[in-house]
Amino acid sequence: MAGRAPATPTMFPMSQQGPPSPSPDGNESGRSGRADAGWPKWTLYLLLLGFVVVVLLSINGGGSSGDAISYSAFREAMQEDRVESIEFDNSSARITGEFTDGEKFTTTGFAQYPEDVLTLAKENDVDVKPKTASPGFLESWLPLLLPFAILGLVLWMLNRRASGQMGNIMSIGRSKAKTYSTERPGTTFADVAGYEEVKTEITEVVDFLKHPEKFGQIGARIPKGILLVGPPGTGKTLIARAVAGEAGVPFLSVSGSDFMEMFVGVGASRVRDLFQSAKKMGRAIIFIDEIDSIGRKRGAGLGGGHDEREQTLNQMLSEMDGFEATEGIVMMAATNRPDILDPALLRPGRFDRQVVVPLPEASERLAILKVHTKGKRLSADLDLNVVSRGTPGMSGAELSNLVNEAALHAVRKGRQEIDNQDFEYARDRILMGATRESMALSDKEKELTAYHEAGHAVCAAALEHADPLHKVTILPIGMALGVTHQLPVEDRHSYDQHYLEDSLVVMMGGRVAEQIVFGVMTTGAGNDLERATARARRMVTQWGMSPKIGPQAWDGGGEVFLGEELMHQREGYSGRIANIIDEEVERILREAEERCRTLLTDNRAGLTMVARSLLEHETVDGATVERLVRMGADDPPVPAESTPVD
Repeated sequence: MAGRAPATPTMFPMSQQGPPSPSPDGNESGRSGRADAGWPKWTLYLLLLGFVVVVLLSINGGGSSGDAISYSAFREAMQEDRVESIEFDNSSARITGEFTDGEKFTTTGFAQYPEDVLTLAKENDVDVKPKTASPGFLESWLPLLLPFAILGLVLWMLNRRASGQMGNIMSIGRSKAKTYSTERPGTTFADVAGYEEVKTEITEVVDFLKHPEKFGQIGARIPKGILLVGPPGTGKTLIARAVAGEAGVPFLSVSGSDFMEMFVGVGASRVRDLFQSAKKMGRAIIFIDEIDSIGRKRGAGLGGGHDEREQTLNQMLSEMDGFEATEGIVMMAATNRPDILDPALLRPGRFDRQVVVPLPEASERLAILKVHTKGKRLSADLDLNVVSRGTPGMSGAELSNLVNEAALHAVRKGRQEIDNQDFEYARDRILMGATRESMALSDKEKELTAYHEAGHAVCAAALEHADPLHKVTILPIGMALGVTHQLPVEDRHSYDQHYLEDSLVVMMGGRVAEQIVFGVMTTGAGNDLERATARARRMVTQWGMSPKIGPQAWDGGGEVFLGEELMHQREGYSGRIANIIDEEVERILREAEERCRTLLTDNRAGLTMVARSLLEHETVDGATVERLVRMGADDPPVPAESTPVD
């Protein structure tokens, strides 16, 4: 395990038998839309509707109104001498007229007017007025104007788009930093739980920006740059926001990726614009989040590096401590990969201080939990001290997620308050995965899992240097069929050889228990063996706990930066040393296995009692396991079961 892994809750999951199934990092509202948004969309539809109405009125307008009658009725009225006058449209054969009583009518005749009708009109003294309709204005000019209108609209749209793109190109070299005033954001150091040492170091910078004369009188020079270093989720960005709320000076925030574009020189231009904007403000703080995206070591990596990124880095180095000094501007940056940053960026005069923001300790975790549980209904029997002790190695972001998962579980269970069971479920879900209640195990698999987990639990309860046992369960969680939890009494940062050797014995407990009880080996111990082998190898190659290897360290085990790996060949060792390492790792693991076998054989009665309790209750706490082990030590040994697993 790397880093603080040994400090985390120790779990010994029993893997599923067979290969595991494969398991499956928005724009802001101000950027999602166009800055020069025009008319709303419904305006276009309204204009089109008005255009259609005008065309229809132009085509059909101008005709006389009147009652529509049939052509035969019109002829009959002519014969009865009831028609005063008619008007005949030569183009549409439409007839409009007026009766002798003054009532108007309209009808449709034939395109070529019949002679007998004309004769009939003449005999009855009907006034006949032939009419040839002329096209209206739109009918005449619309076919000619429409192509020009469409062409003009297309040219207007192209010109508007080109203007927008030209504006974007002209502003592409400007900084994307967001400027915050003293009112926004409202985060202060009071909102940051724990990390008193970190806040003390950064408070000096805040005081300098507020009262520079106090430092100038004694001749002190404030650091120009502060680099916040720590694992993901430890609150580096939150601390920077708190500085913005405390400083009372303009705070410019930008991400390291905002400097990179497809055009060469854009990153350097944005760096210049960023510092020019800060200089105009007098005193200001510039915060760059994830600075490792542009601050990587120059000349490293495949192809010799990235020219655009290196130009951006060079410009930043010059602005921070170049020929022209910048006074009153403090740089802050955050990263979780300080090992890949360029040395020129970390020298005094640029980032003078590296403030480590580590994973929170137990007291700090308690303070963080109190912050995240504000406003939530907590059960009276809930002890946050127990929760904080049971979450070593968790960052602030993970603790926030833990509280939220506990609240969600309480709602799903129909409870009005969050209790210990909800936090137990949330921790198991975050560390191992959700409980698979729908997974059905056969009786033989369930019994095998119970003895496997009982083996881990008995070893943890019986060994002096092992972490205390918290609970053991045979409920399927994540990819495991059962889990054994161990929680340290307090956060530990250094581990002696006795602790490591006892932890190997606990890891072997499940496999050895299967052999003692059932006489077989299963795939359930796969994860246990991987972890045990990795720890034993580190004991030999890194921690000098092998008498044959002695005080030598091989395979540093740190994260490797690809560029350095290619340019500098790592120091190796001979085949003889490799053989010795393999032999020592095997010796340590076999000794742990033999110790485990002796321990479980001596506590066979306790092993059986714990396994039967698991089969009955599915989950047993650490205190119950210790009581059953003590009871089993007073009972006679239980005979070995002869039924093997098929």
